[in-house]
Amino acid sequence: MTDKTTAAPGELRLGVNIDHVATVRNARGGAVPDPVRAAVLAQQAGADGITAHLREDRRHIGDADIEALMAALTVPLNFEMAATDEMQAIALRHVPHAVCIVPEKREERTTEGGLEVARDENRLAHFIAPLREAGCRVSIFIAADRAQIEAAHRIGAPVIELHTGAYCDAAAEGDIATRDAELARLTEMAAFAHDLGLEVHAGHGLSYDTVAPIAALPQVRELNIGHFLIGEAIFRGLPDAMAEMRRRMDAARA
Repeated sequence: MTDKTTAAPGELRLGVNIDHVATVRNARGGAVPDPVRAAVLAQQAGADGITAHLREDRRHIGDADIEALMAALTVPLNFEMAATDEMQAIALRHVPHAVCIVPEKREERTTEGGLEVARDENRLAHFIAPLREAGCRVSIFIAADRAQIEAAHRIGAPVIELHTGAYCDAAAEGDIATRDAELARLTEMAAFAHDLGLEVHAGHGLSYDTVAPIAALPQVRELNIGHFLIGEAIFRGLPDAMAEMRRRMDAARA
């Protein structure tokens, strides 16, 4: 495990999610394309961290991938997982730099919303305590909602990741009013969370077209982007796809 990041203090970090390299691998079976190779390539291309979601149904990332990522990476691994005993045990065995608790439903194609923290505070507080004691930096993936942010703060999570999916979906559908309303909500709640002392991350569905307004939010310290970058990598290669995303992030931040 390492706490090293490539971004300077205050700069916006880029975490690259390599789940969907594993999705392509698993569609046919076998060993290629290798998500660990993609993670190392992203690291070499300047990723500040790598995100991998070990789902309960193992539909993309597998247990062996997590072990290999822990051995191969020199940038932090952000281990996304559901709040289950099985996943807690895996995280405590590997002790990644960061653990992001996410909601999970077997029938969903991708994570559909933020974690419900406010109605499950007691269980989640006890769930994350051993992870924090082991040295993992715990984050909670939540909607930009005041009650959920307050609950995440109360259970002792030092980091939240705001779900940007509704904003990105509205932008893709050309629903400008909803897009702007979602962006306003994200803007307000990023500031609110920061004022509570939480570190603010954001992600889900971000693309070249949607990243700038989120990157411009001064409270946001990290963006985690996966599906879009892996898709772009098919056409232009992962380093070039990342470089363009970084350029847009930096321009928005400036």
